[in-house]
Amino acid sequence: MNKKAKFFRYVVANLAMGLIVVGLLAFTLSGNTVTASGEKLPVCKGESKTKVSLMINVYWGTEYIDDMLDIFERNGVTTTFFVGGMWVAENDGVLKKIYEKGHEIGNHGYFHKDHKKLSAERNAEEISVTHRLVKSVIGVDMTLFAPPSGSFGKTTLTQAEKLGYSTIMWTRDTIDWRDHDTEKIYSRATNKMAGGDLILMHPTKNTVEALDRIISYAKANNLVISKVSETLAADAAN
Repeated sequence: MNKKAKFFRYVVANLAMGLIVVGLLAFTLSGNTVTASGEKLPVCKGESKTKVSLMINVYWGTEYIDDMLDIFERNGVTTTFFVGGMWVAENDGVLKKIYEKGHEIGNHGYFHKDHKKLSAERNAEEISVTHRLVKSVIGVDMTLFAPPSGSFGKTTLTQAEKLGYSTIMWTRDTIDWRDHDTEKIYSRATNKMAGGDLILMHPTKNTVEALDRIISYAKANNLVISKVSETLAADAAN
């Protein structure tokens, strides 16, 4: 094979690989939960064109939850809190208050483990024990599971599905647990915000400071902040 033919083959091979990578990325970002080969995927974007969700993962930051609830209530907003079982065991009254304010409750595992490294049995235990605990407090059967730190494997997805759960990731991450910067949190939540977005955040001081403005931005752009289950569903036809 001459040098020109080798070069042509190299270029074609790399273009093909690039198209495959782009296609897989687009498929993942579209929110589809099954690949072309039938492999299960987590959900990272909803089908709604008019709704977005603030996913609030809770293992700590209890002291900021009342402020968040007040802001949501003042703005007529309900969204989804993904709660850790260990947190619920010590804060069942706060969980009741969140639920009574109309917010959706999701499962965030019990001990904040790295689910990708857990066995099938341990994955199931983390989810099911938290499920039973939350149900004993507020009488709700949760159906949405957000793996701690966004860590999951095929086993996680399989066990969650067996327990009646959809595994939820996020479209955009405020990284508020690391960056205690109100402006960064606001920017990460709102930059190119679009219908179907699942926006990850936690109860922190700076998140509370940014929250009113995030809600205002969504409203100004004709987007409704909703529960995750509502954002996942396609909008009803007019």
